[in-house]
Amino acid sequence: MSRALAAALILTLALPAPALAGRWAVGLERGARKDAVAARVARATGGRVSTLAPFALVVQARSARGVASLRGVSFVERLDRSRRLAFTPTDPLLKRQWYVGAVRAFDAWPQRPSLFTTKVAIIDSGIDASHPEFENRIADARSFVDNEPRKDSFGHGTFVAGIISAGLNNGSGIAGIAFPSRLLVAKVVRPDGTISPEHEARAIRWAVDAGAQVINLSLAALRDPLDGRNDLYSPLEASAIEYAVRKGAVVVAAVGNGDGAPKLPWRYASYPAALPHVIGVGAMARDGSVPDFSNRDPVYTDLAAPGEQIFSTVPRALAGEKPCPDDGYSSCGREELRRGDGTSFAAAQVSAAAALVLAERPTLAPEQVRALLERNAADLTPASGCKRCRAGRDELSGWGLVDVAAAVRMIGAAPPVDDLEPNDYPGSRAAAVLGRSSTIHATIDYWDDPTDVYRVFLRKRQRLFMKVEGLSASSASLAVWQPGIRKIAPSLSILPGKPLRRVAITRSARRLPIRAGKRGWHYVEVKAEFPAFSQYTLTLSKR
Repeated sequence: MSRALAAALILTLALPAPALAGRWAVGLERGARKDAVAARVARATGGRVSTLAPFALVVQARSARGVASLRGVSFVERLDRSRRLAFTPTDPLLKRQWYVGAVRAFDAWPQRPSLFTTKVAIIDSGIDASHPEFENRIADARSFVDNEPRKDSFGHGTFVAGIISAGLNNGSGIAGIAFPSRLLVAKVVRPDGTISPEHEARAIRWAVDAGAQVINLSLAALRDPLDGRNDLYSPLEASAIEYAVRKGAVVVAAVGNGDGAPKLPWRYASYPAALPHVIGVGAMARDGSVPDFSNRDPVYTDLAAPGEQIFSTVPRALAGEKPCPDDGYSSCGREELRRGDGTSFAAAQVSAAAALVLAERPTLAPEQVRALLERNAADLTPASGCKRCRAGRDELSGWGLVDVAAAVRMIGAAPPVDDLEPNDYPGSRAAAVLGRSSTIHATIDYWDDPTDVYRVFLRKRQRLFMKVEGLSASSASLAVWQPGIRKIAPSLSILPGKPLRRVAITRSARRLPIRAGKRGWHYVEVKAEFPAFSQYTLTLSKR
């Protein structure tokens, strides 16, 4: 605020007001003489007029009737309509949660709103259910490694749970971002700190069947496309993720902290972040940079969220030195918990953001929630503190810093639903297309959904005609695979074997015929070849 403007406002407020006076802002048309307009307004209202800014005046009078029609006036606005601050919880330790403001967790609402309850599954090390922050916050809990899902000997699950769903305005502690949520806690971490793909898959299935709308996977397995000996891809994990998405759950995963990677920073996102339809989340430091421990990936790093100096809940049994004034919170936890660093905690914030979007509109499909979060993120660039980030999507931060308020406000602009998703694989899991002729309206996304696979039953020597519309030249390819393709490849955007035919989709090759060499299910694959999100129409007809 300039000194002149501040002085004008102070003088205006200091003037004695006429009885029952109101206050109005009076806009000045471009080129209008301020003094002349002020004199006309004063004569019309009998009130006191002062300068608000070069483009407006303030009049204090009984009425502003007729002012809008005066020469040189562009608008009249009553000034007794006040703005409200963004919804601010009263939890006393909120001031230590710098990440809440960074992701604009509560800025979409001027006061605490009444939203739908969302179920968020935390597949992790369990939870300290006796912690006061989780009173009435746990919908169900199950352990796949012991009989104590409501105990947490590592602290990681309790830390993640606090970020997502700690009690709001309960007079103590911190504020969970997803304040309308209830938790489904699945304990999968074994005593040695490892996680079996079997336990993870069972936990995901249990959570989905229990009604989970968001699944948080703050866990990671190394991915190394250049050395299969280091690559920990699991078809079982991929199948469980596909089941969750098919049932309507939003899946969020950490891109990984480079644990076990040959070097840091590691240039590949871990599994399950590097699977279709999963929102892969990297870490952002307090200065806006991306720390070296956060894995990079040009395709599978989708979003960034704060991942350094995160303050949250920890099991009180794991406190360090006692007595401690913040017992049950990370400042009183063990060394690794006190630091509060990791993509695990960044993923938890994105899961919370997804839960808030669904709390506002529960009917959104997973790909709609994903698009709202990703396409409304705040871009991280050198100007914002990330010197190695590029404008637009990049391998360090994906689409940028998750912005809860922006995503909530853009819910009305969510993209259309692709009803046949997920359809990323051949075999029985591909979307079946029945009848002699069918028209499919669908989407592909180079980063999140690069491949759509449809299965069509053909008799031997039967012809199949395919027509694709809506895709720009060379942005995608079309391929047809013969019966027998079943294997799921670790490189999920490439099906194994040799197709009957593969062509780039161009203006001269949008309508393609093939003749079946044998009877059985054939697979039509539409694959994104260029970094873009596209809607397309695929017409299949058999002759």
